[in-house]
This record gives sequence, C-alpha cells and structure tokens, in this order.
Amino acid sequence: MVIKVFIATQSGSTAIKKKQQDVLGFLEANKIDFKEMDIAANEDNRKWMRGNVPGEKRPQNGIPLPPQIFNDDQYCGDFDAFFNAKEDNGVYAFLGLTPPPGSKEAHQAAIIQNGEVPENDKANFGIEQHLHIAAEDQLEENIEMLHNHFEQSTDINVIMYSLKLLFVYAWHVFCLCFFTF
Repeated sequence: MVIKVFIATQSGSTAIKKKQQDVLGFLEANKIDFKEMDIAANEDNRKWMRGNVPGEKRPQNGIPLPPQIFNDDQYCGDFDAFFNAKEDNGVYAFLGLTPPPGSKEAHQAAIIQNGEVPENDKANFGIEQHLHIAAEDQLEENIEMLHNHFEQSTDINVIMYSLKLLFVYAWHVFCLCFFTF
C-alpha cells in the first residue's frame, strides 16, 4: 500500500502550502512511506485527485483543494481529517495502516480491541500510565469498601462521609487522567 499525498507545488496560497508541509513533515518524521503527487505540474494527477474524492467529502464549490490523502485508491481524507486524526493519535488508522508496536496508537488499538493493555506492553508504559492504572485500581477498591459501608450502616453521617470520600477519590482519578495525557 502506498500513501499518496496530492499537493500543489505551485500554489499561491500560503495556507495550502503550510497544510501540505504539515502533512509531509509528519509522514517523513514518522517514517511513513508516501508518494507526492503534484497536481500543479501534472494534469493527470489533478484529474485523478478530483475524480476520486468522494462527493460527500467535496467542499461546497465542488473542487477539492490539496492536500488530499489516499491509501492507494482508497480515499483517506483532506487536511482537516488528517489534523483531527493526528490530534486523536489516530493517524495510522486514518491512513489505513497498522500502527508500529509501542506507539500510542498501538496501545489505544490494543486497549479498544481487548479492553486492557497487553502484558508485554505494560513494561513500556511511562510513570503516568502506571499511576493511572494504580489510581483506577485504588478507586475500585475504595468503591467496594464504601459499598460495604452503605450496606452495613444506616447512620446518615457515615453515609455522607463515605460519599465525600468517594467524590475525593473520583476527583483524584479524573485529575490524574486529565493532566497526564
């Protein structure tokens, strides 16, 4: 599979040039094989690109602007779709490629597929991920403990204190997850 990035080397728009550089720079930096397809210097490239962008993905004027990204003949998206995939650590999925082992995207794919982190990948986790997992485990233990208190007590003060602890633990986990990723 070849990633094709349709660009315009002779574009007068600095916004288009910047978007093209962003896509190409990201692909080069991540050692993703790709082929530049210049629509300014090659009429066939321009026609092919315009003819293969799906109708629902075309702008209102009907003429898709570069950069447009394809995996062989399969349309991946435009710059905005690429940017969103990059922000979500989902570029390999966006491109229809398998993420390299050890990448954030590979971890996310394994978690989504299995519901948990594979054992062999846990050693590669940073301290933030270990803290996140430990906080989740601690939260589950605390919830179970508080549930037992609820079942055994009818005293409103004990129940309110238990709810307060539950909130504090939940807030800790939220902050840990939010500020470390």
